[in-house]
Amino acid sequence: MMDKKEKNSLTVAPFECAWLKDLRFREAGRGCVAFEASAHNDVTLVFRENVGSQHYHYKRDSCPHYTVILGSHRNRRLRIIADGRTVVDEEGVALCSSSAFQSYWISVYDGLISIGKGRYPFQNLVFQWLDTNPNCSVQYIGLSSWDKHVGYRNVNVLPPTQDHISLWKHVDNGVEGEEDVELELEDEYTDYKSWGLEHFLENWDLSDVLFSVDSGETLVPAHKAILVASGNFPLNLSQDVVQLHGVSYPVLHALLQYIYTGQTEILESELGSLRDLALQLEVNALVNQCDDMMEQLKRNKKLLDSGKRVELLYPRIQPQCTTVFPSGIPLNVQRLKQLQCTGEFSDVCIYIQGHGFVAHVHKIILSLWSMPFERMFTNGMSETTSSEVYIRDVSPEAFQTMLKFMYSGELSKDVTMESDVLLLQLLFLADQFGVTLLHQECCKILLECLSEDSVCSILQVVSSIPCCKLIEEICERKFSMHFDYCTTANIEFVILDESTFRKILQCPDLTVTSEEKVLNAILMWGLEASELCGWMAVDELMTFSTPDILFGERLQSVQDLLSFVRFPLLPYALLEKLENSSISRKILTFQNLVKEAIDFVKLEPSRLEDKKKNNVRFQHRRSSYKELQYICDGDSNGVLFFAGTSYGEHPWVNPILSKKITITASSPPSRYTDPKVLVSRTYQGTSFAGPRLEDGQTYSWWMVDIGEDHQLMCNYYTLRQDGSRAFIRYWNLQGSIDGKTWTNLRVHENDQTVCKPGQFASWPITGPNSLLPFRFFRVLLTAPTTDASNPWNLCICFLELYGYFL
Repeated sequence: MMDKKEKNSLTVAPFECAWLKDLRFREAGRGCVAFEASAHNDVTLVFRENVGSQHYHYKRDSCPHYTVILGSHRNRRLRIIADGRTVVDEEGVALCSSSAFQSYWISVYDGLISIGKGRYPFQNLVFQWLDTNPNCSVQYIGLSSWDKHVGYRNVNVLPPTQDHISLWKHVDNGVEGEEDVELELEDEYTDYKSWGLEHFLENWDLSDVLFSVDSGETLVPAHKAILVASGNFPLNLSQDVVQLHGVSYPVLHALLQYIYTGQTEILESELGSLRDLALQLEVNALVNQCDDMMEQLKRNKKLLDSGKRVELLYPRIQPQCTTVFPSGIPLNVQRLKQLQCTGEFSDVCIYIQGHGFVAHVHKIILSLWSMPFERMFTNGMSETTSSEVYIRDVSPEAFQTMLKFMYSGELSKDVTMESDVLLLQLLFLADQFGVTLLHQECCKILLECLSEDSVCSILQVVSSIPCCKLIEEICERKFSMHFDYCTTANIEFVILDESTFRKILQCPDLTVTSEEKVLNAILMWGLEASELCGWMAVDELMTFSTPDILFGERLQSVQDLLSFVRFPLLPYALLEKLENSSISRKILTFQNLVKEAIDFVKLEPSRLEDKKKNNVRFQHRRSSYKELQYICDGDSNGVLFFAGTSYGEHPWVNPILSKKITITASSPPSRYTDPKVLVSRTYQGTSFAGPRLEDGQTYSWWMVDIGEDHQLMCNYYTLRQDGSRAFIRYWNLQGSIDGKTWTNLRVHENDQTVCKPGQFASWPITGPNSLLPFRFFRVLLTAPTTDASNPWNLCICFLELYGYFL
């Protein structure tokens, strides 16, 4: 039941959803909702194509939708659900309050979901997520709850921002700092938003052709590249003046205004003359507009009014169009591409120092996209009159790609699939030359392809670009949440600057299996190590050297960063080794931190709690993993057994029955294909997963889902053969985040380990993939077993996984 307290306030009861008739976007897929809410947890907003029911819940919704939950998991996390699938699960973001109403806003714009706090939309942005397959049909907004009442008030739906640049301002311009920097960036965006071909309409700057009208009395400047892309004008390389006999200036002005701005006005009495000129020059869009207007006037049986003006508008490109070339102007992009290829009518040659000639280009096209280029060509510098421009310190390949974008308004698909290096170079170029829309495209692609392997190289570039603040923060969070992998799989992180590395270490989402890994990473960064090493290797080097020699200019930084290692959480035996190390003897900061940790361990329990409250170094990280270590076959130390104890809270119950985990097989459940058996502590003689045909190939598998709130970095696993002699020889253990895309954790080729019925067997998981967290795991049979009668039955009656569990 929804209790309306006042006109602009309502309370939504548990497990209900309010659909008010005025809560809808004016334009499907685009809009912003601002509101105040008060709740213990789960302030939930649903965005759908149609209105839902009072008892609507996103878990039962089979239609496309977005659901945003502020304060999920007992007010600990932010969640975003797209079509029933959790796509965002962030800790400590946009939490709610039960003591007072708080103001929030949520914007949806072509799949970009932005969330902020405060009374003013598009200010105080706290989180953004981009849907790579956007749902552009969502329009209705539901106000929902979970297991407690949620109060809403002052709910307002606002129209979408005026253009694409305004929406992405927070992505490109998330700069926090001095006010003069912010004002400068705001001015730049204001200038860019008013920028366009209209700036060059009848402008003598960069013009390379003149129209002669009014019997030669009036000369009107224009640009050959624009004219070629608009119609069929009588242009040639040697002719700078085009005579238009019998044409008046107002008619020519109307035609050029239409070409340069996409709209124009003209006296009704001159409409026919404008049509004739457009027909002569093959500006077909304008011809059609004139015909439509004349037909409309004819239908109205209206005589031409010589004093009244009519407006002609070029049909706008659809908003969801992927091309970001300035829309609303009648330019033929294919002709522009052809101009770039042929270099016809080009007025400048671009050279890159150290590389040579790059391309023949048109100043007007470069100036249309880039104010730095426009200033270069018009402010009296040498480039203003020269036909050659020399550029330094840029990648020729990236510059060519930027030129293609300027002539087409889009990045080709083959470019977007290239390595991160090209995209990063392109991002840097777009920032250097102020090509804002290219900058946005690069940002979106980088966010889409961001991975643990690419995060360091991206951070290197974006940390030096002020307007990439949001991407930098996302990368830092990505690094911190996969700290083990990012500091072990490769050592690119050692080239990060101190400020970036410090922010990663300070990140509240830092997820690490051991504080020893943090210590190792800091020491490797200080050494600028060329290969993977730990503190023991550094200690050995320190025996025959000094901190000044080993760390050089980074010594002071290392001493500062050591405070981010939570030494009190290390095992006491390890602390004793560190206390007696050469590092401790030669670096006083290190020695003091280790001594503090040892003293902490020796404190009485009552004093331990006081110490923890007062210093973060004595507190466990809120996102730390629990180590579940393999001891022996069939032990009680694995993840699946741990889930059966409600994660250490209760005596063991089969986790399938308690619904802590889910297990499925490649074949339907049956007496001998029973998921409960796989995690049971009781041996069963017959247990198998039958074959399934997938993509034309036969596979058999058992799959484990440890739950959407949990992840495991698997470093060991155990399985047990059932009572049959169908021994497996070729199989893979795989991990997955979503249950669809799989990563091989261990590949078994002609593995002869299992050779007896009922036998246990265990294997370690090594390499970088053992440091990647996954939710789903499966044992996949890739070739027939030794049983010729049923070769594709995967006969396993027990499975256990080990590693670092979150």
